[in-house]
Amino acid sequence: ELEADPAPALTGVPSQPRLPCRSAQSRPGGVDGRGGATRDRPREEKEAAAAALGRPQPTPGGNGAASEKAPPPPTLYVQLHGETTRRLEADEKPLQIQNDYLFQLGFGELWRVQEEGMDSEIGCLIRFYAGKPHSTGSSERIQLSGTYNVRKGKMQLPVNRWTRRQVILCGTCLIVSSVKDSLTGKMHVLPLIGGKVEEVKKHQHCLAFTSSGPQSQTYYICFDTFTEYLRWLRQVSKIASQRISSVDLSCCSLEHLPANLFYSQDLTHLNLKQNFLSYPGALDLCLNLKSLNLSNNHLGDFPLAVCNIPTLTELNVSCNALRAVPAAVGVMHNLQTFLLDGNFLQALPPELENMHQLSYLGLSFNEFADIPEVLEKLTAVDKLCMSGNCMETLRLQALRKMPHIKHVDLRLNVIRKLIADEVDFLQHVTQLDLRDNKLGDLDTMIFNNIEVLHCERNQLVTLNICGYFLKALYAASNELVQLDVFPVPNYLSYMDVSRNCLENVPEWVCESRKLEVLDVGHNQICELPARLFCNSSLRKLLAGHNQLTRLPERLERTSVEVLDVQHNQLLELPPSLLMKANSLRFLNASANKLETLPPATLSEETNSILQELYLTNNNLTDKCVPLLTGHPHLKILHMAYNRLQSFPASKMAKLEELEEIDISGNKLKAIPTTIMNCRRMHTMIAHSNCIEVFPEVMQLPEIKCVDLSCNELSEVTLPENLPPKLQELDLTGNPRLVLDHKTLELLNNIRCFKIDQPSAGDASGAPAVWSHGYTEASGVKNKLCVAALSVNNFCDNREALYGVFDGDRNVEVPYLLQCTMSDILAEELQKTKNEEEYMVNTFIVMQRKLGTAGQKLGGAAVLCHIKHDPMDPGGSFTLTSANVGKCQTVLCRNGKPLPLSRSYVMSCEEEWKRIKQHKAIITEDGKVNGVTESTRILGYTFLHPSVVPRPHVQSVSLTPQDEFFILGSKGLWDSLSGEEAVAAVRPVPDALAAAKKLCTLAQSYGCRDSLSAVVVQLSVTEDSFCCCELGRGGRRARPADALGVPSSSSGLASEMSSELSTSEMSSEVGSTASDEPPPGALAESSPAYASEPRCMLHPVGLASSFQRQLSSATFSSAFSDNGLDSDDEEPIEGVFSNGSRVEVEVDIHCSRAKEKEQQRPLHAPAEASDEGIVISANEDEPGLPRRADAAATGTIGRRRANGSVAPLERSHNVIEVAADAPLRKPGGYFAAPAQPDPEDQFIIPPELEEEVKEMMKKQQPPARPCPGDPLPDYCDTPL
Repeated sequence: ELEADPAPALTGVPSQPRLPCRSAQSRPGGVDGRGGATRDRPREEKEAAAAALGRPQPTPGGNGAASEKAPPPPTLYVQLHGETTRRLEADEKPLQIQNDYLFQLGFGELWRVQEEGMDSEIGCLIRFYAGKPHSTGSSERIQLSGTYNVRKGKMQLPVNRWTRRQVILCGTCLIVSSVKDSLTGKMHVLPLIGGKVEEVKKHQHCLAFTSSGPQSQTYYICFDTFTEYLRWLRQVSKIASQRISSVDLSCCSLEHLPANLFYSQDLTHLNLKQNFLSYPGALDLCLNLKSLNLSNNHLGDFPLAVCNIPTLTELNVSCNALRAVPAAVGVMHNLQTFLLDGNFLQALPPELENMHQLSYLGLSFNEFADIPEVLEKLTAVDKLCMSGNCMETLRLQALRKMPHIKHVDLRLNVIRKLIADEVDFLQHVTQLDLRDNKLGDLDTMIFNNIEVLHCERNQLVTLNICGYFLKALYAASNELVQLDVFPVPNYLSYMDVSRNCLENVPEWVCESRKLEVLDVGHNQICELPARLFCNSSLRKLLAGHNQLTRLPERLERTSVEVLDVQHNQLLELPPSLLMKANSLRFLNASANKLETLPPATLSEETNSILQELYLTNNNLTDKCVPLLTGHPHLKILHMAYNRLQSFPASKMAKLEELEEIDISGNKLKAIPTTIMNCRRMHTMIAHSNCIEVFPEVMQLPEIKCVDLSCNELSEVTLPENLPPKLQELDLTGNPRLVLDHKTLELLNNIRCFKIDQPSAGDASGAPAVWSHGYTEASGVKNKLCVAALSVNNFCDNREALYGVFDGDRNVEVPYLLQCTMSDILAEELQKTKNEEEYMVNTFIVMQRKLGTAGQKLGGAAVLCHIKHDPMDPGGSFTLTSANVGKCQTVLCRNGKPLPLSRSYVMSCEEEWKRIKQHKAIITEDGKVNGVTESTRILGYTFLHPSVVPRPHVQSVSLTPQDEFFILGSKGLWDSLSGEEAVAAVRPVPDALAAAKKLCTLAQSYGCRDSLSAVVVQLSVTEDSFCCCELGRGGRRARPADALGVPSSSSGLASEMSSELSTSEMSSEVGSTASDEPPPGALAESSPAYASEPRCMLHPVGLASSFQRQLSSATFSSAFSDNGLDSDDEEPIEGVFSNGSRVEVEVDIHCSRAKEKEQQRPLHAPAEASDEGIVISANEDEPGLPRRADAAATGTIGRRRANGSVAPLERSHNVIEVAADAPLRKPGGYFAAPAQPDPEDQFIIPPELEEEVKEMMKKQQPPARPCPGDPLPDYCDTPL
């Protein structure tokens, strides 16, 4: 902590400026790349900037003496991703470093790189300092400090006197200054570990601090107050009681070792990883050091000083760009662990054979092409760790010369074949790891004592294994058609051969006596042998995603506890399955063709201990429901998407231990009232049924989640107090549902309350080219780590934007992506029209916008943008998809899936080469540095440059053959294939119900992660292009606001967020249009559209007429009193209250003239309505820019603490500096249901009133009255 800045400039300068250095393009008056200052700065700033870059400054007198006395300039430092700071060398240029970083991030053009360099938010990615910044880590280690009376040595000596000194308790040391009232000069450091602290009774508030060892020293400190005395006593007592002689200086931006590091002679463990050490000298002073970690530094060459530490037993020099190991390492005779991973080594010195005690040698992720010969002499090493090297051939002759090697790790090489070279058997190798290589066939019979074999993700067609001692076999994700193990493996307990091409289970598997887990999923197996179930040791059998038509009929007593046979072609389960399988706790038979269930018992008594039963997507009828009562311990029941029409109340009453039930997608009209007997139930999902009566689930004490969307509810019955644990209630897709004021006020207290707004249909009969629905579901930990984005009318154009974001285990990143990404894309569209360019730039800018949250956290994202080229009125719509991570998009074209995304993982050849070039460590679970499987993902900037945010971009032109497209999170696509997802959505006409179905299927198929699915229905016809511009001199019409707005059953409430509270209900209503046009709206002689050709997308509408629709939701004054939002505490523009009712009017006019168009007459008539709502003149006054209202933009708003949504415009910036993005024009307005505000009306002087009326009569031809409709009185205006 006492390390001084190596630059002498900071001596005597207590406070150096810590402003980031920027380029001339990046900041007005910045510093250019050559070290000069721009001319528009004041003289003093010029001198300071030049001094920061090392330029000599002339003195006013011009003499050399004064110039020599000037303090030297501070050194420049660079900081990446908010982590450690590195001092720049003399030849390094900040601007060049910044440009190289941004190019590496993914930007393609220099002008864009320069523009990004100007943004102040880039500091969270890369930042420059003039002078070394103060480390927060060091300041945190200073636990106590102050100026007190200090005396050194024994109390009896009269020489020592009390003096006032600065005293600091830093880490595990007591630091006392040698100069009175100053921190300069020599600092006395007293190690406290192993020492003691005692009370001195002769002096008030006095403590004696003594170090340990034969040369111990004592300091007496008198404190001013009793409070300080106690604080120091407690803190130092904890430190003195420690006996661990270890120091952790990792991530401290060290360039040199601090001098006080060597004060303690008892130091045994030293951690210096992730610093900037190039030559750690003086380490040989630590004579008792046993463990030294120098990984992730800038060594370049092996530090020879460590060879002189005789006690060293563990040395880690991984990731230091080492190209050679010197012969001097042979003198470290006591070394037991030697880590050299992540370097550029191609060979090892023969002197390593002198390390007789070396038991572990890490050589992974280097450049070895063969196994080093020196390993033959290292007889204590039992594991060969050489994953991630360049081996193309494995010569077994080399392994034969190493009889001490038992575990061989050669994963992530490029091994294509094994060469035996007349080797008989390799009896010493017991574990062999060949994952992620290029093997086409593998014969391991030569390893006759093999116990564990890993060969996943190769290209194996045949596999031969010696089974004498085989315990575990991992061979998933190959192309196996033949698997032979000889002799029968009597010790085999785990076997995974999933995702291959096997047509049957090998016979020898049934004879394996100790087999406990067998995974044969995702093969082509047609039948399971009956003997397999007779295996008394088999506990878990996974046989899903095969071609099974039946299971063995006659089953004896089996010990299987987990049985997964989903995604087969089973017509029935064996009649004796549930009676014989007394140990069965988990059964998943989803996605089959089951019509009934086998009984659990033939009498009233049952021995069933079944706890989880998944039967989703079958053909089960009401007959199977009574059979469920034979499983009284059932906790989870999924019977979604079957043919159930009723669930008898008597049967539900017997399932008392039920905790979760999913009966969605059936034809149920009611939930039995006996669900009250299930006192432990926490989740009830029953969407997509015909339920008319709200069930009594709100009286269950443990209920957390209730999903009754897409039903036929008309009212909700609630108790006086909601369940205390209720977190989510979904009532969307119930078009007849009407909630009264009291119910809304009560439901608003739920964290996640989802409900539609009432809607009468599409506006003006205009067809919607796209409509969407989406849903989200939390994982097993009730933590929603996904988010979705949906904007049907993006940027006020014929465009749409949809997105899905998955944070894996974090909530912050998906939320930030949801709030920000649409605004970034809107900005990028102003800069370029190239699909790939604006999508790539959107993702890279989002990396910056994540700020500090993106430094340690990350998330996957997929973004879909539908647009129409305004320069090509007759052209088609273009769908552009961009993704990072495992969020993906699938388009249904001609009934078949068309993938529009790509998942970048280690199996991608180009990604593996890029990762290997940057020397990242791939752990055994396939994650970069153990963090993420995806090599392209947003966030995780500390993994740069191994992990980058550059997305995969693909564009397609939409055709009439395109039915819909699906956006899904990682959990969705891990559970469903593209073909299955398309097949599930096609029969469902409603987008919301389709999205719900996808999530329900994924959960029943085994997904335990958070889920999000967006389904966008397409209706692209041959005439789905705008012809409004034809014959009008190129003037482009504004599209209908209702373009693409779905009906209420399609999840309209999800247009802003999945959660909607009553306080924001009114802002959501503004994006819905009524189906009845205003009087005169379709008049052919309307002045705004006289003789004007209209397309089917934009039918004729009155430019200044509005269709008003009252919201059926009413609110108390506590939520909308005088337009004041309860959370933001600022007036919401355009919102007025009269009593407790808020009314909304909606704009459904089809086109709006641009600013340069001819002005419309000032006497645009206001529509008369029964509600007395008028249109304020300043809302749509010709010639004045119409103010955007974020409440009607349709973009995702921010969630508040109660789960509701706040419009973006009225929210504070969550990210460091939010850029001002162009907002959409509003599609609706709030207005008072009473008299208009006099200030908002046109004031016509009495002398001009007659003249104005004459002008109105001349410029407004009479409209054709519709039969049966009353004629509107256009003269009945505020005039």
